[in-house]
Amino acid sequence: MEQPVIAVYDANILYPAPLRDLFIRLAQAGLVRARWTETIHDEWTRNVLKDNPRLSAERLARTRTLMNEAIRDCLVTGYEDLIASLSLPDPDDRHVLAAAIRAGGNVIVTFNRRDFPAEILAHFDIEAQHPDEFLYSLLDVAPGMVCAAVKRQRESLRKPPKTAQEILSTLESQGLPQAVARIRQFVELI
Repeated sequence: MEQPVIAVYDANILYPAPLRDLFIRLAQAGLVRARWTETIHDEWTRNVLKDNPRLSAERLARTRTLMNEAIRDCLVTGYEDLIASLSLPDPDDRHVLAAAIRAGGNVIVTFNRRDFPAEILAHFDIEAQHPDEFLYSLLDVAPGMVCAAVKRQRESLRKPPKTAQEILSTLESQGLPQAVARIRQFVELI
């Protein structure tokens, strides 16, 4: 397998727990060098707390810590000086592009591709990919490793446990229909 792609995970793919879990497992498997920042952490945790007020900030802080411990060199630092020089449709997204530049990233994995226009990102040899497209491309490179990551995710679920079809349905509902359709071809591996 070639060098893993360096991908900055935007807050919107870290917010839903099933996607966060899968995309971290893909990085743990060596399929991707996942990167994010404390600002990206702040954004996804703020949104989770806003939408789920019963969750505690302490619990999410523990999740952040576990994420940072699970992926070696995941935190991008020293990107702040780049933010002011960048121009994006939503100025609040400049920190994500700045982090990708500083990390030497190839991809920003995000549901909001329109906020990261290809013509701007091309100047930095970076592209924005929808998580479904990103996962599908990993399936092209290493379908067995992707399936193993999904299997590890499924096996970690205990309350309640999930079947292979149930975990795939969950991932499909999280915005991964094309990749899940392809993974279903290997359902016996999950």
